[in-house]
Amino acid sequence: MSEAYKRAGVDIEAGDRFVDSIGPAVTKTWSSDVIGGFGGFAAGMRIPAGYERPVLMMSTDGVGTKLELARRTDRYDGVGFDVVAMCVDDLAAVGAQPIGFTDYLAVGQLNPEREERIVRSVAEACTAAGCALLGGETAEHPGVVDAHHLDIAGAALGVIEEGAEITGQHVALGDVLIGVASPNLRSNGFSLVRSIVDMDNLDAIFPGEDRSYGEVLTDPSVIYAPALLAAIAAGGVHGLAHITGGGLPGNVNRVLPHNLNAVINTSTWQPPNVFQQLVAVAKLAPTDAYATFNMGVGFVIVAAPDKVDDLRSAMAEYSHDTYVIGKIERGDGSVTLQHA
Repeated sequence: MSEAYKRAGVDIEAGDRFVDSIGPAVTKTWSSDVIGGFGGFAAGMRIPAGYERPVLMMSTDGVGTKLELARRTDRYDGVGFDVVAMCVDDLAAVGAQPIGFTDYLAVGQLNPEREERIVRSVAEACTAAGCALLGGETAEHPGVVDAHHLDIAGAALGVIEEGAEITGQHVALGDVLIGVASPNLRSNGFSLVRSIVDMDNLDAIFPGEDRSYGEVLTDPSVIYAPALLAAIAAGGVHGLAHITGGGLPGNVNRVLPHNLNAVINTSTWQPPNVFQQLVAVAKLAPTDAYATFNMGVGFVIVAAPDKVDDLRSAMAEYSHDTYVIGKIERGDGSVTLQHA
C-alpha cells in the first residue's frame, strides 16, 4: 500500500476490495465464449458459431448529464441500462449482434457502495442485451473530478456477417416507417432538462404522475437490441435509426439515400406525459421538441410495405409497442415532420 498515494486521494486497497465485490456480477454475464479470467488485464470473446465471414463492429457512448440527476437523487440502479443501451442499440442499428461490453467509470473519490450499484446495473443491462461484460476500469481522479461527482462511458463489441450490414442502401420509394415506442427520455436532452427543472427540488411530484421528478427523469433506458435482431431475422428491414441526440430529424436522415425523404406524421402516436410536460414548461416549438427529445419513439424501422405486420409482431414478442408513423417519398435525403 502506498500511503503517499492514499494521501493524494487514491486508495488502492479500497479499489482492490471494490473489484473483488463486483466479480460475481460481472462473471455472471459470461458464457463459455469468454476467454480470460476476471481481474486480468483484458478478456476476449470467441466469435459465436454460424458466421462464415464475421465482421467485428464497435460502438462507444456515455450517459451524459443525466448522471447529475442520478447523483442528486442517489438513483444509480438504472445507470447501467443507460450506458449499455446507447452502445448496443447503435450496433443493432446496423444489424450487428452485441457480444461484449466494457465500461469506464471516472470518480473524484471512490464510493464502493455507489460504484458497486452502478456496475451491477451495467451487468444486468448486459444480460438483458445478451452480451458479456468483459471488464472495465474505475479510475479515481482526485483534484480533477469533484469528490462527489462521476462520469461513465462504455464500448460495445458486435459481430455481423459480411454483406449483411444494414446501411440504408436498400431503402426504397414506398417503404413504411415503423416507430418503436420509448416510454422515457432514455439518455438524451438532459442539458435542456437540467435548465428547465428545479434541480434543488427533485423530490417534488412530477406533473401528471404519482412519482417525483427524480424518479421520472432517471427512469432507465429501454434496450432494443434483442428485439431488433429478431425483427431483422423476420426480413424486410431496409433501414434502422436509433433516435438519440438530434431526435427524429437528426437520426432518421442518417439512413436515407440522397434522393429519398422520410415523411413522418407526428399525430400517429402520443408522446408520453414526461415529454408533454417538459415541452410545455420549456415552451418548445414542435421543431425544437422533436430535434431534442425522442418524443416517444426510440427507434425507427424502415420496412418493406409487405413486411410491416411481421415486423411489428416481432417487436411485440419483446413487449415493444410500435406505430406506423410515415413513409418514404421522393426527395433530397431529408426528414419532414408533419404536425397535426
